[in-house]
Amino acid sequence: MGFIVKHKKFIAWYQKILGLSDYGLLWFMFFKGVVVALILERLIIH
Repeated sequence: MGFIVKHKKFIAWYQKILGLSDYGLLWFMFFKGVVVALILERLIIH
């Protein structure tokens, strides 16, 4: 099974567990990325 298929299955599972719509999942991932970027920025710069 290819990486893309596994990734799609993982995303579908993650979305089902959290009970999010496609739109809600996009916003969740956006804010998750912002948090990770802020943490990395604090670790690297400070």
